[in-house]
Amino acid sequence: AAGAERYFTRWYKADVKGRPCEDFCVLQHSNICVITLAEAHPLLQSGKTIKSINYQISANCSRLQNKVSGKSKRGAQFLTELAPLCRISSSDGEEYTIYSCIRGRLIEVNENILSNPALLQEKPSTEGYIAVVLPKFEESKSITQGLLTQKEYEEVLLKRRNSSS
Repeated sequence: AAGAERYFTRWYKADVKGRPCEDFCVLQHSNICVITLAEAHPLLQSGKTIKSINYQISANCSRLQNKVSGKSKRGAQFLTELAPLCRISSSDGEEYTIYSCIRGRLIEVNENILSNPALLQEKPSTEGYIAVVLPKFEESKSITQGLLTQKEYEEVLLKRRNSSS
């Protein structure tokens, strides 16, 4: 996983659904996208402890039931940009919904964070990732249109800092 940084392009989605600082990072490698928390996400701020992670989105939909088979990835759940991937509760009683940020098929969710939620905070872009999404091949170029580059994201963070000081 140490080489992950080299092979991925980082894209960001800031203030998802209008919620300040709820930012996500999409690591794109050829046509696979790994969804992770962005650095500024409230869950990664000091003093936050993650209490639980829940891939059960609704009574009828659990991301853990996503069973993908074969080369054509049959059975994968289809996600829109605002499809919830999981809900994360922190020990201060806050609950955060993590969204896909891109359209595509859910290839896998990271079950390791269920038993070890600290991975999310310690290694958000490697072992603490949330899910892997496969965009439609013909959409893999346009998938990042609504996303920010690392540089653009850094500008967003700078603006936030300036407006809060």
